[in-house]
Amino acid sequence: MQAVSPLPRTERKPASAVRTVTVLGATGSVGTSTVDLLKRGNGKYRVEAVTAHKNAVQLAQIARDLNARLAVVADPSAYRELKDALAGTGIEAASGEAASIEAAQRPAEWVMAAVSGSVGLRSTLAAAKRGATVALANKECLVCAGAMFMRTAAASGATVLPVDSEHNAIFQALTAGPREDVSRIVITASGGPFRTWTREQMRAAKLEQALKHPNWSMGPKITIDSATMFNKVLELIEAHHLFAVEPAKLAVLVHPQSIIHGMVEYRDGSVVAQLGSPDMRIPIAHCLAWPTRIDGPAAKLDLAKIGSLTFEAPDPDRFPALELGRRALETGGAAPTILNAANEVAVAAFIGGQIGFGGIADLVEATLEAAERRNATAEPQDIDEALAVDHMARSLAHDLFPEIAAKSF
Repeated sequence: MQAVSPLPRTERKPASAVRTVTVLGATGSVGTSTVDLLKRGNGKYRVEAVTAHKNAVQLAQIARDLNARLAVVADPSAYRELKDALAGTGIEAASGEAASIEAAQRPAEWVMAAVSGSVGLRSTLAAAKRGATVALANKECLVCAGAMFMRTAAASGATVLPVDSEHNAIFQALTAGPREDVSRIVITASGGPFRTWTREQMRAAKLEQALKHPNWSMGPKITIDSATMFNKVLELIEAHHLFAVEPAKLAVLVHPQSIIHGMVEYRDGSVVAQLGSPDMRIPIAHCLAWPTRIDGPAAKLDLAKIGSLTFEAPDPDRFPALELGRRALETGGAAPTILNAANEVAVAAFIGGQIGFGGIADLVEATLEAAERRNATAEPQDIDEALAVDHMARSLAHDLFPEIAAKSF
C-alpha cells in the first residue's frame, strides 16, 4: 500500500510559475473556499475546469470569476441553465457523469476533489489515474475504496494531498521524522454540538440543534457527522489508507477549541502537532501551494487570546459511532464501504425528519451486522465493485429502516 509521502514528488517550481487547476465540487463548502483562494492568486493559477452537482447559477459565476475553460453540472437537468448563464463568455458548458469525468481528465496539474459522496469516486479516480496532484477532500475515495485508490495513485505517479484539516495536520507533522519512527497518530475532534449532552438528550436531539457546530461552518452532512462523531470514524479509516498505518496506532482525542488539528507521536516520546484557526482555507492553501507556501487570508492564531487548550477522551457510550468505526476497520474489506453507505442513508433520513438522531448509529450497526451475516464484506477490487457494495449497503439500510426508525423517536 502506498502512503502519502511528505517529500515532494516533483521539483519545486519557481514562484512565477502558473499552476493549472481544476475544482471538482466548486459550489460546496470546500469548493467555495478553494475558489476564494484562487481569486486571491494574483495570476499564479489558471483554471481548467469547475464542476458542481446542479447549482448552475453559482457554478457559472465561479467559472466567469476564474475564467475557467469548462464548467460541468453533473445533473443534466441543469445544463440549459448553465449554458444560458455562460452564453457569450467562451466558457464551454457540459453535463452528466461522463462530462464530470472528462473535467477530471483535462490537463490540469492540480485537482481539488471536493465532490461529496460516492458520486465523486469516478471523477477523483480519473484525476489520479492520469498522475495529477489530487487535493483530496472526498472521503468516500478512501472510505469506500481506499486500498484500490492508493494503489492506483501510486501506480500512475499521482500525488495525493489530504485536504481535511485533521489529515492535513498529520501530513505536515509527519515531516518531523521517518515513518518507521511513528508510534501513534492522533486525530482531534471538537466533540460537536453534543459534547456535553447526555445519551438521553442526544437521542431526542432535533435537526436544528445538530446543525449548530460550535467551531466550523460546513455543509449539513458533515455537520451531522460531527454531531454523531461519524466524521471521526471516517477520518480514522482515511488515515489508515493515507498513511499506511495499522488501526492500533490511530487514536481520537476530543479538543473543543479546534486549534490543534492533529498530532504525531514518535518513538522517542516527542509529539508534533499542527495548530491553526478553524478555517478550511488553511489546509486548502497548504495543498494549493505545496510544496511551497502562500499567504493565506485566514485569521492568524493568537494563543494568548485563546488562553487555554483543553482535551478529553471521547465517550464511546454517548458516541457509539466510534466503536462501530473500530469494528469496521478491524473487519476490513468492504466493511468501511458498508458503514459509510449506511451512514449516508441514515443522515439523509434524519435531515428529512424520518428518523431520530439516535437512530443514525442504530441503522449503521444493523446494516453492518446484516452484511456480515451475508458474508458480503470482501474487499472491492475496482471502482465498479466498490460502487456495487455501496449500492448493496444502501439497499440493506433501506430494508432495515422502518424497524430502526420506529425505535428512534
